[in-house]
Amino acid sequence: MRSKVFGNKKSQIFIILAVLLISAVQLYGQGESAVPFLLIAPNARADGMGEAGVALSDDGAASYWNPGGLAFEKYQEVSITHSNWLPQFHLSDLFYEFLSYRNNIEDWGGTVSGSIIYLNLGEFNRRGENNEDLGTFKAYEFAVSGGYSTKVLSELGVGVNLRFIYSALDPQKSQNQARGVASTVSFDIGALWKPQSLVIPGLGDLEDRLAVGFNLSNLGPKLTYIQQAQADPLPTNLRLGFAFKIIKSEFNNITGIIDFSRMLVRRYPADTLKNPDGTPVQPLQVKESYVDNLPKSLISSWGSGGLKKVTIAGGLEYWYGKPKLFALRWGYFYEDPHYGNRKFMTFGAGIRYDIYGFDFSYLSAIEENHPLSETLRFTLLMSWGGEEEE
Repeated sequence: MRSKVFGNKKSQIFIILAVLLISAVQLYGQGESAVPFLLIAPNARADGMGEAGVALSDDGAASYWNPGGLAFEKYQEVSITHSNWLPQFHLSDLFYEFLSYRNNIEDWGGTVSGSIIYLNLGEFNRRGENNEDLGTFKAYEFAVSGGYSTKVLSELGVGVNLRFIYSALDPQKSQNQARGVASTVSFDIGALWKPQSLVIPGLGDLEDRLAVGFNLSNLGPKLTYIQQAQADPLPTNLRLGFAFKIIKSEFNNITGIIDFSRMLVRRYPADTLKNPDGTPVQPLQVKESYVDNLPKSLISSWGSGGLKKVTIAGGLEYWYGKPKLFALRWGYFYEDPHYGNRKFMTFGAGIRYDIYGFDFSYLSAIEENHPLSETLRFTLLMSWGGEEEE
């Protein structure tokens, strides 16, 4: 994407970048955090089920959805996902990539994993105050993660991720001004419970059909581009989900999945200082916007929007074959109209042959001309060295 930037001031540079970033924040982060790309569903399988996956974390992308799920897996896997970013803008150099690897190491008593997320925001032309050409720069963001997962009980897996985050909105430095670059670190904690027998009054024994997942992600210090006072929080996110095997047979299997997710960020808007009687202090004094730090924000964030900020994602997955041969998927995503108003359906399919696999997903937005509409994701994977633990 080619865009002109007039003038040398960093604020002018960020005007153009803000168009893209505000769109991304509104679509994925509810406008409260930095680096919203960390909330993008990274794999076509989960995306085909409405962007739900915390309780169905049994592939390479589990390092994102729930590292605790990898404790149950006994083989190696490499996967890569590609997706054009905001396809309604028709810009070929806006794209998202996700690469993951996991390996169960018996001597370590668990599974190690790693992943790379990369979001390319495009190329920009920089122009001087007299419209002279000052060259071009590329804007991009990436995150590199490493994790470890193990079973603490036969039916309970836990996992952690450590992550390095780098955001380069304007990596060049001009006229002694600071670069629009920031970096920080974060970590995730997750758990997956897969009971082998669960008796529920009135329903009987569910056997091994139910799984319950939990993930608290992007815990870390705020991101600072120019001034520490203007640092933005990471998109700390709480996710709780359930997966249930509706039909379980030799050749036909259907699983239902649902996720409840909420951002745990508390931002206070700018406001004028007021007297005890509610009248503005004279002369007028403006209190700047600010955010709560961790761990306070884990609690205080519920005071803004409460449960209304919880997003709901769910879907169905059908597999045919023994071993699994091909899959069909459907999903739906819902967000409160006052806090983002994202609503869309997703569709997907997948095939497996020997050690290879391919997943595809398509997003259909409810409203017309939505930036997310017609989003396609493609995931290629290779798995070898063992079999899934049921």
